[in-house]
Amino acid sequence: MFKDITLGQYFPGNSFVHRLDPRVKIYGLFVFLISVFIVNNLLMYLPLAFILWGITYNAKIPVRLLLKGIKSLRFIIILTFLINIFATPGEVLVKFWILNITREGLYFATFMGLRLIFLVTSSSLLTLTTSPIALTDGLEAIMKPLSKIGFPSHQLAMMMTIALRFIPTLFDEATKIMKSQSARGADFESGNIFKRAKNLVPLLVPLFINSFRRADELATAMEARCYHGGEGRTRLNELRFDRKDYVTMLLMTLFLAGYILERVLL
Repeated sequence: MFKDITLGQYFPGNSFVHRLDPRVKIYGLFVFLISVFIVNNLLMYLPLAFILWGITYNAKIPVRLLLKGIKSLRFIIILTFLINIFATPGEVLVKFWILNITREGLYFATFMGLRLIFLVTSSSLLTLTTSPIALTDGLEAIMKPLSKIGFPSHQLAMMMTIALRFIPTLFDEATKIMKSQSARGADFESGNIFKRAKNLVPLLVPLFINSFRRADELATAMEARCYHGGEGRTRLNELRFDRKDYVTMLLMTLFLAGYILERVLL
């Protein structure tokens, strides 16, 4: 169950995507998400799918990692698909009791299912190709202008990165607790979905205790290294744009402009 979570994991590499400035990759994710939401035609998903495939191929990320991320959200994807397929009015294709499957519902359900898959996959690719430190520096650099009005850009960037970094750690911890309790006779697999959800309640107490313990250890480690926030902080590797970053940002901007024009004109 929990071992399928890929968001927050980092897959080391030296590919073109890995070497891009983290600010460019965050901007790319922003552009991709906007494109996903403004698409109103299934055929326009093909260029987006090609981009995801190109990033995965260039970064040499195993496809199974991305499939695991989709698998972890299969219940939400299936539920969204079923709600849309039955709740959308239109030309009836199949009638079952009070439920109708319409042509428009089938089209819209497929549309929304692909949208969720693209959202999960693109977000996973960002964390898989960007180290936590680089992601923190990128987020802080993007929000730095807001610090002039008192916005805690460094603290917020650090919190977001730590949260992303500890997502797989917490799920690994939950998996260990489940295995320990299963060895003592606990049952997490049988029964309907409500019974299985109820059986997960005993996980919460040890999981919360371990989470607070890890947070305390992290705070102690940061204090031991004289961490006092972003004021006066220096970096081993300063973020600098080079030619590939500028070219990539230009291509992504043109791509987004093309999608916006397609939505406005068609």
